[in-house]
Amino acid sequence: MSVATVTSAHIVGLDVEKVNVEVDVTSGLYSFSIVGLPDKSVDESKDRIISALRNSYLKNPKTENQKITVSLSPAHIKKEGTHFDLPIVLAYLLASKQLHVEQKQVYFFGELSLTGSVLPVKGILGMVEYAKRQGAQSVYVPYDNKEEASLVEDILIYPCQNLRELYIHLGGTTDTGEVSEIASYTSAFVIPEITSSLDFGTIKGQEVAKRALIIAATGNHNIALYGPPGTGKTMLAKAFSQILPPLSQEEIRDVTKVHSLVKKINAPITHAPFRAPHHTASYVSLVGGGASPKPGEITLAHRGVLFLDEFPEFDKKVLESLREPLEERTITISRAKGSYTFPASVLLVAAMNPCPCGYYGSNIKPCTCSLHHIQNYSRKLSGPIIDRIDLWVPVESINYNELHKEGTGTDSTTIRNNVIRGRSFGTKRRSTTSDNKPSQKLTLDQLIKECDMEESVSSLLKKLAEKATLSPRSYYRILSVARTIADLRESSKVENEDILEAFQYRPKIYEG
Repeated sequence: MSVATVTSAHIVGLDVEKVNVEVDVTSGLYSFSIVGLPDKSVDESKDRIISALRNSYLKNPKTENQKITVSLSPAHIKKEGTHFDLPIVLAYLLASKQLHVEQKQVYFFGELSLTGSVLPVKGILGMVEYAKRQGAQSVYVPYDNKEEASLVEDILIYPCQNLRELYIHLGGTTDTGEVSEIASYTSAFVIPEITSSLDFGTIKGQEVAKRALIIAATGNHNIALYGPPGTGKTMLAKAFSQILPPLSQEEIRDVTKVHSLVKKINAPITHAPFRAPHHTASYVSLVGGGASPKPGEITLAHRGVLFLDEFPEFDKKVLESLREPLEERTITISRAKGSYTFPASVLLVAAMNPCPCGYYGSNIKPCTCSLHHIQNYSRKLSGPIIDRIDLWVPVESINYNELHKEGTGTDSTTIRNNVIRGRSFGTKRRSTTSDNKPSQKLTLDQLIKECDMEESVSSLLKKLAEKATLSPRSYYRILSVARTIADLRESSKVENEDILEAFQYRPKIYEG
């Protein structure tokens, strides 16, 4: 008997590290041990492997009276996940001489069922990307993970359905002369059209809110919708994701990699994610964490929309945790054994009532809240959080005549095309006026230069800023929104009307 090694990988946060799976087989009383800090799911692979081998008509250590020692190195890192099943069983087949071809520059990932089927696992995209960076020529993945794995180019992807088929493919011999049909896989998936039963064109009225949402989508600006109950805030927010441009290939890989860490997915995520956690969501569920930190809702909304309905009803600790992600576009989780940084480039959409009863300042019903309750409600949102939201938009009640008007407004597809056109204009403009990458955040001096304002426009902005005593961050955000509004007009210059429109979206409900 002998020792054999098969290569796999392990995910730590969003990073991936190589794991060598070594198996030593000796004759003697049956035993099966796994060393190298395996967690419970890895340790339980022993029972899955024995049954999978037996049901795939292959020799197994229990019937052959063999002593098996599996080492997962480096041994100082805790190993988690069921994707080690496949490399362990292949290393056993090599060490027990049932396979004879060493698999060099090849990575294996997959969970085994008791029948020998290869089941999908989490984190495939990140591990395949790592294998490619390490110079691997090919990877073997579960059949249901093939679309996800194929997002990585210039590496051979072999999707496996069961252990016996893989055994024959790798050169194993059988008495029946079976032939394996495993072939390398190249995805032919096409990004589907964005479809939804909720279209902007079916939403009656609320033209101010719709305009603000278009600006938010074009410039990736955070937005808050406030108004009485039942005026359409939640409906507008849900329709909002339909006007966002489709993800690029790079963004698809980026988003899919994140979601693959927390669940098994059968196909790449091709559209901007929309995450809407309930206001009772815990701090860890929103931010991420755990003993072995995993992404929270903020990270799962990366490159998409994080919708927080009943915004002030979230726990204050949860709301304050949004400060750094909204500014830095990443979130860092620190634990005793290390720090983990997850992406968090989200577009925040918040919806809220102006007071506990919801009717403060409304002409629908009189507000029943005391001044004390209204003040306490408004204090649930801190100044830094309010300052990080670019657009504050009132969503008032709609006249009943408006609800009965025939016809529809501008549909989501047309609006999405306008958003794409505005973004494209901004990208082209920046490519000729700035040395910065389009995705890179501008400094205030660079933003002022990008706005290319006339002296009269600059003077108007200064007067408005002085009157409202804006913070430097608010000043920057008004300029940024005005620049987006000008991009929607496909204008290289920011004009007075752009500044005035941007200024009207400041949070009036909390002023003074």
